[in-house]
Amino acid sequence: MSKLWGGRFTKGTNKLVEEYTASIGFDKALAEEDVQGSLAHVTMLGRCGILPQEDVETIKNGLNKVLEKVRAGEIEFSVADEDIHMNIEKNLIEEIGPVGGKLHTGRSRNDQVATDMHLYLRNRVVELVALLHELQDALIGQAKDNVETIVPGYTHLQRAQPILFAHHLLAYVSMFRRDAERLTDSYKRINVLPLGAGALAGTTFPIDRHFVAEQLGFDSVYENSLDAVSDRDFIVEFLANAALVMTHLSRLSEELVLWSSTEFSFVELDDAFCTGSSIMPQKKNPDVPELVRGKTGRVYGNLIGLLTVLKSLPLAYNKDMQEDKEGMFDTVATLTGALQLFAPMISTMKVNKGRMREAVNTDFSNATDIADFLVGKGLPFRQAHEVIGKTVLYCIQEGKFLLDLTLEEFKQFSPLFDEAIYAVLQPEAVVNARNVYGGTATVQVQAAIERAEAALLAAGEWVRQHGHEDAAQ
Repeated sequence: MSKLWGGRFTKGTNKLVEEYTASIGFDKALAEEDVQGSLAHVTMLGRCGILPQEDVETIKNGLNKVLEKVRAGEIEFSVADEDIHMNIEKNLIEEIGPVGGKLHTGRSRNDQVATDMHLYLRNRVVELVALLHELQDALIGQAKDNVETIVPGYTHLQRAQPILFAHHLLAYVSMFRRDAERLTDSYKRINVLPLGAGALAGTTFPIDRHFVAEQLGFDSVYENSLDAVSDRDFIVEFLANAALVMTHLSRLSEELVLWSSTEFSFVELDDAFCTGSSIMPQKKNPDVPELVRGKTGRVYGNLIGLLTVLKSLPLAYNKDMQEDKEGMFDTVATLTGALQLFAPMISTMKVNKGRMREAVNTDFSNATDIADFLVGKGLPFRQAHEVIGKTVLYCIQEGKFLLDLTLEEFKQFSPLFDEAIYAVLQPEAVVNARNVYGGTATVQVQAAIERAEAALLAAGEWVRQHGHEDAAQ
């Protein structure tokens, strides 16, 4: 039998079964992690006296040669060898002979694949956190350039109250900070070693799991062998976190699409991040944010897909769990690509400050401040609300805005109005009146920018501390 596990079988695998059950088409992405885990494992086998040191060195040299070929693209992965583990072992045996078969002593493909995915995902999480930091930095940069830029704030996509554009951008900084924190927190559940659990019950060999964990940079090992090979919570958690990141990217994408439209004209995206039309030469389409908005659905699908796979599985390993990888790989690729594009797209975005100011001057988003003005004069808020409602209705009927009204016109609705109302209604006054922590007043937004920069600097230290050395030595 050509299969490494073929001793018990009298027939070869049906070709259709072979093609249907093989995972090498996608789990080849774990090739480097598979070799790194194997290097740590065989080093431990030698240290514990399970394999002679001569065999250990031969296997390590062979694994490093296989790794070199993987990185050079010289390995031909075979469906006949099913998965990345069998392919690596087959290439190792071809490289160094039968001694390569000793590598699998004391482990199973069940704990091996789990280890590979832990190694893979922990590195991707660090990379994604770093990309989120780059996006936050780009948003903070735009915020610093727009501390005095006033724009309509919206609820229900209707103009509500004037705010600083910097304040609006900082809302996304907060969202992406939470995203980075969730990924950072998930790291401690990713960075746990399953190797040594065997197929499900551990192994009869006197292995040292904690030594392997130390070699590979894991913080701890799984306490229970059944849990070690069947746990995919860490992938589900990653997919859920990624789905939230995509939710936030999609919301920002929607605003970029709106803001860059002719109807808004608040921003212009750089040509490098837009495309044109094959028939309408005047078009400049915001394809990047549109596609990110669309790809959000596939990330949601990957999360729901894995939850559905896991929901009825008995312990421990089942072939169903082969379906855990493609969605993870796809989500990593989708989210990485989106974040790599978003930071430079935001940093090169042009803000049309004049158009934003024009929008603020031609709406009723300062109406609430009139109510607050009348409340300050002693009028109950509910009565003030009614007064302003009638005032706005009058303006609409007369084709005017609030600052267009004369004092006599104001006094038609309340004798409490005086000349001070004109200063109250100025957009700068409206914005700076919200001088509370987290508000849109200039002084508060400047302080928020300083806090965001300090938080980003501190968070960057985590990324620097959690890079992992290549275990292949």
